[in-house]
Amino acid sequence: MPTLFRFLVFVAVVAGLVFGGMVALVTFVKPVPREMIEIVPPEKLHPK
Repeated sequence: MPTLFRFLVFVAVVAGLVFGGMVALVTFVKPVPREMIEIVPPEKLHPK
């Protein structure tokens, strides 16, 4: 098997694993919505 073909097969397998992992994350992980509060100092609202 030529080296270039072996390299391309390796890259395709790694890309398939990454794609499969992304699909698994999208399918099985559900985000939990929650409220986010950030306190803004008054100095940022009224710059001098």
